[in-house]
Amino acid sequence: MSKERARRRAEREAERARAMRANEERQARLARRRTLIARLTPRPVRLSRQGGLLARRHRAQNALVALGFLLVQVITWLLWGSFFASFAVLVLSVLLVPVVVTLAFDRRI
Repeated sequence: MSKERARRRAEREAERARAMRANEERQARLARRRTLIARLTPRPVRLSRQGGLLARRHRAQNALVALGFLLVQVITWLLWGSFFASFAVLVLSVLLVPVVVTLAFDRRI
């Protein structure tokens, strides 16, 4: 009788060990799949703005650049009033704004 119980207990333990190994293999396979999917999928785009000091400074600088650009266009339009002069200043401003930003704010790309 005790040999029979010992044999059944050994069978149960062997079955439990097989089930645990199968579960561990399944978990490892799922973990590998998750890491592969995480590596291959693009990261979501952040919709909220960053709140650090550097981000605030860049926002202020960008606002200053946009205000200066707009001010130059309005002054050109008021002083000359010509479409061709305004268009020439617009094209020149679009070409020179990156240069001015780089020189004024030391933003090297």
